[in-house]
Amino acid sequence: MNGYSRRLFLRLGGAAVASGLIPTTRGSAGPADFALLRRRWRDVTAGAGFDATAEPYRTRLLRLGSTAAGYRDTMAPTGTSLWPGLAFPSFVQTPVRLQTMARAYALPGTGLTGDASLAAAVATGLDHYRRQVYAAGTRPVGNWWLWQIGTPKRLLDVALLIGPHLTDPQSRALSEAVDHFVPEWRLDDYSGNSTGANRVDLCTVMLLRAILRSDADKAALAVSALAPVFPYVTEGDGLYRDGSFIQHTFIPYQGGYGMVMLSGLATLFAVLRGTPWELTAPNLFDMVDRSFAPFVHDGFCMDLVSGRGVGRDPYGDHRRGRLIASAILLLGDAAPVAARTRWQGMVKGWAVRDTVQPMLEEADLGFHARLTAILDDETIPAAPEPAGHRLLPMSARAVHRGPGWCAGLSMASYRIGHYEHGNGENLRGWHTGSGMLYWWAKGHGDQYSDSFWATVDPYRLPGTTVSTKRLADGAGAAWGDTCPPGRWVGGATDGRYATVGQHLNGLQSTMEAFKSWFFLDDAVVCLGAGITGRDGVPVETIVDNRRTGALLTLDQKAGWAHLAGHGGYVFHGLLRTLRENRAADSVNRSYVTLWLDHGIDPDAAGYFYLLLPGATPAQTRARATDPTWLRVLANTARQQGVQVPSLGLTAVNFWNAGAAGNLTASAPCAVLVKEYGDGTATLTVSDPRRDLSELTVTWDRPVTRVLRGHPLLVSATTGARLTLRWGRLSDRGGSSKTITVRLG
Repeated sequence: MNGYSRRLFLRLGGAAVASGLIPTTRGSAGPADFALLRRRWRDVTAGAGFDATAEPYRTRLLRLGSTAAGYRDTMAPTGTSLWPGLAFPSFVQTPVRLQTMARAYALPGTGLTGDASLAAAVATGLDHYRRQVYAAGTRPVGNWWLWQIGTPKRLLDVALLIGPHLTDPQSRALSEAVDHFVPEWRLDDYSGNSTGANRVDLCTVMLLRAILRSDADKAALAVSALAPVFPYVTEGDGLYRDGSFIQHTFIPYQGGYGMVMLSGLATLFAVLRGTPWELTAPNLFDMVDRSFAPFVHDGFCMDLVSGRGVGRDPYGDHRRGRLIASAILLLGDAAPVAARTRWQGMVKGWAVRDTVQPMLEEADLGFHARLTAILDDETIPAAPEPAGHRLLPMSARAVHRGPGWCAGLSMASYRIGHYEHGNGENLRGWHTGSGMLYWWAKGHGDQYSDSFWATVDPYRLPGTTVSTKRLADGAGAAWGDTCPPGRWVGGATDGRYATVGQHLNGLQSTMEAFKSWFFLDDAVVCLGAGITGRDGVPVETIVDNRRTGALLTLDQKAGWAHLAGHGGYVFHGLLRTLRENRAADSVNRSYVTLWLDHGIDPDAAGYFYLLLPGATPAQTRARATDPTWLRVLANTARQQGVQVPSLGLTAVNFWNAGAAGNLTASAPCAVLVKEYGDGTATLTVSDPRRDLSELTVTWDRPVTRVLRGHPLLVSATTGARLTLRWGRLSDRGGSSKTITVRLG
């Protein structure tokens, strides 16, 4: 280890110990420690804890052995390939085949368990691939990730699984190759491609390299270099206190890089447990509940936190949810008992409710064993979906759960991109940050799964307001650098209800809009105002675009529509509809689109509609014909607000200082008021722009006293009306602050 890396280890290790994140190594490491690491790596990554003679393990293991035998028998090393038809570099398929063979050797019940000839074939193939493709001194060409993470991680995994069958010269040569492409200095600086999930992967590669050669110094470096991953950040890549996780600077990514990071850390926690490099990181356990669980619904991970990977697989959201669930159960072994118990019930609930792609059927061997044990344990109840609202202002995302339904909101801001494209993926995701409102009622777990992204009209994503100006594939900078200038993006929530808003500027467009969503028990109230554009094309607000062939009932005069088996809509103005089949990639899907047309180059246009997930036609009609249920207090480019008397709810997004209903604000902010039947009320405020040094909010309602304040509340004047003076809110990440008062 060079001097700089030692300093890095001391610096990161000391800081980590001080913050309670990662302890330094305990004592000296010996052969027994590395033998334990090798066994742990095999058990955690290849699978353990199952009976190889019982189904479904018996069949799956025999199938693995049969596949591995086929690879062994057809291996034919040449200067250009290891198998016919897989020309080098073959960064994925060739290492994966070697992994399959190595797992067949290492796992029980494959018919090739411990077969020396198979292991020798793996060693030969591994060394051949190393000499022809992954050799020290080779100049890497193409994607850096393949050279520094993907390829070395697989090759080192193979080497550890076959153990002594890789000769010392072969082991040394592979280590030298890894050292060439992933030198120690790669972990010196926490920036660029060495943050978040990438840093965890690089540390994993470094640790595997250390295990292969029993190198205690490199093991220490690998563990200590994880330290920057854990602390909360306020900008750039990483974890935020509000639950956000950002990668590539601009993209909420719990379902992609975040999933990789969580899985990687769970693996490292399990592998390192009981060794001199054992990990501990309390806020990692908090991250499960704050950052990941909110975005998993009935077993799938919502696409609004999956970046450019949303269209990668037809049911990719279910695959991502499964991988997150697997990581959570694995991490639970290192978590406090209360957290582990809670997570087991949560994952069990996901597994029980995911009927689209049953989680157990798709689980790998290790996850299958852990999940089966939980499903069979009657003392572990399957946790229901938690009702309420989660607003993550630092990533411009919101998730709301009502009885029997769930919604997710994707926005863009001056710090969060409209969308991400890169490596040829997601080239038409232009408008996913323009207020896309995903929603699921009971039985809709495949709504955005089954070829949705391949077939949906990318100009008509549900919930968005867009200029219909045609955009080029991959419009805007790659890797998420597509941030609009709008700062007012976020809102206020009391944990059950929420008011959320977005000052929207279109991607490569003159279109501007002010959009608000008010999330209630059985509805989302959607308001738009100040909609302008000078692109010479129509501007539209997409009320919905459902992948379905269900019957649509429409009553234009009464202002309501209903989609059988899905839900209802209440609207003002002319609702346009379209039923169409859309084809792509040899698939054909039916869509029902509902939208409001604001015309060509609108000037201060607006809209109002209600989304009623799971509602019946009768419920939809009743809501449309009830003039007392909802009062729109304002719908302008200055304020947007509503009042719902039956809920005792008043909510306003103040785009500018002013008044709406009985609320007044001295500066742009979001305010949510909830009155309760016991004579109390809560007032929740936030600073979505994150620039207020002070704020005064007045509620024109008699209040006798403040029951519970907040540290940022400077003063409260009660009496005929309530006046609240707040201090500096700008550095609080747009989070919500709530006080409780006694009504007069």
